[in-house]
Amino acid sequence: MDSTIIVAIVAVGAILIGIFLGKMIFAKNTQRQIEEADQQAKKVLEDAKAHAETLKEKKILEAKEHFLQLKNKSEKELLELKSQQDKAKNEHEKELLKRSQKVVEDEAKLKQQQQSINDKNASLQKQINENEQIKTELEKQVEVVNIKRSELEKHVDEHKRSLEKVANLSAEQAKAELIELVKEEARTKAMAHVKEIMEEAKLNATKEAKKIVIQTIQRTAAEQTIENAITVFNLESDEIKGQIIGREGRNIRALEAATGVDLIIDDTPEAIVLSCFDPLRREVARLSLQRLVQDGRIHPARIEEVVEKTKKQLEEQVMEIGERTIIELGVHGLHKDLVRMIGKMRFRSSYGQNLLMHSKETANLCGIMAAELGLGQKVVKLAKRAGLLHDIGKVPDEETELSHALLGAKLAERCGEHPAIINAIGAHHDEMEMTYIISPIIQACDAISGARPGARREMMQSYLQRIKDLENLAMAYNGVEKAYAIQAGRELRVIVEADKVTDADSDRLSFEIADKIQKEMQYPGQIKVTVIRELRAVNIAR
Repeated sequence: MDSTIIVAIVAVGAILIGIFLGKMIFAKNTQRQIEEADQQAKKVLEDAKAHAETLKEKKILEAKEHFLQLKNKSEKELLELKSQQDKAKNEHEKELLKRSQKVVEDEAKLKQQQQSINDKNASLQKQINENEQIKTELEKQVEVVNIKRSELEKHVDEHKRSLEKVANLSAEQAKAELIELVKEEARTKAMAHVKEIMEEAKLNATKEAKKIVIQTIQRTAAEQTIENAITVFNLESDEIKGQIIGREGRNIRALEAATGVDLIIDDTPEAIVLSCFDPLRREVARLSLQRLVQDGRIHPARIEEVVEKTKKQLEEQVMEIGERTIIELGVHGLHKDLVRMIGKMRFRSSYGQNLLMHSKETANLCGIMAAELGLGQKVVKLAKRAGLLHDIGKVPDEETELSHALLGAKLAERCGEHPAIINAIGAHHDEMEMTYIISPIIQACDAISGARPGARREMMQSYLQRIKDLENLAMAYNGVEKAYAIQAGRELRVIVEADKVTDADSDRLSFEIADKIQKEMQYPGQIKVTVIRELRAVNIAR
């Protein structure tokens, strides 16, 4: 029992000693941790202060840089504003200087005018004084003349009485005989004088007319243009010729059938000749061939597609040419149909002379001649307009039996043109009576344009007419879709509709056309008639 108590007391004492020692150790550790924490806090605080100082210096530098940039920008803007103000000030000073100089000049002019007016007033006053003196002298002379006249009348009366006694005639009878003698003499002299004046007037009129015509011709620069019947199409290499010809010539046949132009492919290096009397067809063929060569896809279906597109494009080009022509000549307010016909003139010829160039030349000649005659600005514009439109009947949309002059007048009337222009167009070949002053001007200028050397070639027109007659002859038959005269009129190619004409009918049609040409037309050499019948079956898979 005693040992147990002792053990318990020892244990309690040991526990108390342990607790005391633990508290002492814990207090030391806690103190040490607190000291370490204080040191770390001081270190963190120092690092934070150093970082804050660095950051502060950096921000101050950035603020200074930004301030300097803003300062430089403001200085530049101030300099620019100052330069603009200086410039405006200089311009204002220059303007003020100019105005002051003008004011000074105007004042000087006014002074000169005032001085001139004063001089004229002095001169007029001097003349008035002189006239007063002359008037006074004249009045004195009139008084003297009146006195002399009264004395002369007395002498005349005495002389008249003496003559009556000698001649046994009264004064009235003698006066009548004298008047008759004087009248006869005056009539003879007047007739001679009138004849002389008429001859002089005719001579002067002829000279003046020649002078006006020569001045008009000299003021117009005209080109000497002769239309050709061929167009040369240049190629990059001769290898393209094979593609254009196609397998067994199918491409070239399709192109000739679609355009009506004869393609001549020979040994000429890097060139193909397009032959046709119609410049419009040649242009369609040239543009189509150019597109096909650039595209590289050349086959019959593609050829037909390109030819159709080219024809539409050429229609737009025709309108553009017409609009450019009226702008160039200063002719405004034309109807669209007339503008399109003017554009079509570019692809037509008149006796070998390009029709558009001839019309433009005639318009310029008419304007100059009307101005030389002093007819006024309004008549000059009408003459120029009529000169441009005088051959509009040569490019109609539909063929008629009217002459080109009467057809042109009809077209102009339909498009609402001035009556003077309508009369000038219809009368420039004397097919209508000339009722306006510009009509003979148009006729004269048309003759001037066509008669100058190198302007026209008579044989070309007859050749073109023969070619057109050939095509029209073939088109008159039923079932004929297209007809083209190629190879300078030595071959007539007729394309018929396959559903209307059989193979047997083709042979008969070829014979009949050739027989009719032989009977009704005159031509050199021989003409080959080729009838082409082609059947196409087209379906679409959907």
